[in-house]
Amino acid sequence: MEEISMKRSWHSRDWSRLVRLFNGLTFYERFEQAIILILIALIMLVTAIATVHLISAVWHLIVDIGIDPIKQEIFQEIFGAIFTVIIALEFKHSLLVVLAQHENVIRVRTIVLIALLAVARKFILLDLNKVSAMELFALSVAVLALGIVYWLALQLHFVLSSESMGNHDSGYDEWRYVC
Repeated sequence: MEEISMKRSWHSRDWSRLVRLFNGLTFYERFEQAIILILIALIMLVTAIATVHLISAVWHLIVDIGIDPIKQEIFQEIFGAIFTVIIALEFKHSLLVVLAQHENVIRVRTIVLIALLAVARKFILLDLNKVSAMELFALSVAVLALGIVYWLALQLHFVLSSESMGNHDSGYDEWRYVC
């Protein structure tokens, strides 16, 4: 019984804190937070459905077909489904960070990371016998560009963090070593 009352008091404290934080927001910030909560719920639903489909596909692979390493298409389908779930989880996580930190924007690094995961998924699903060299080149350039943007965003974050701590000189030295 004591455990139940402890859980209730924890939930009531947590709820009180959430209400206080929500009351301190402007109308538009409340609107953004509500939209983010709705998006998180939708992503959780889609992720759950994708996971059920993934479990079904793996079960079908093991029971009905049997694991045959020669059939590359089956493995591509399974790993594509796994990447779909990973992408959805990463997107949900980025929204949770925005919600928890009361930020107004999703970080560029997170978006670029999700895009990199999506392109990696595309590479896994590619049938190299059927894809043109130009399409492969375009995807490679996309990965390279996204990688560069991700690296630049990390470097910018590092420099801004260093400056906010008042390490102007050491930040420059560390920046030089990172480059």
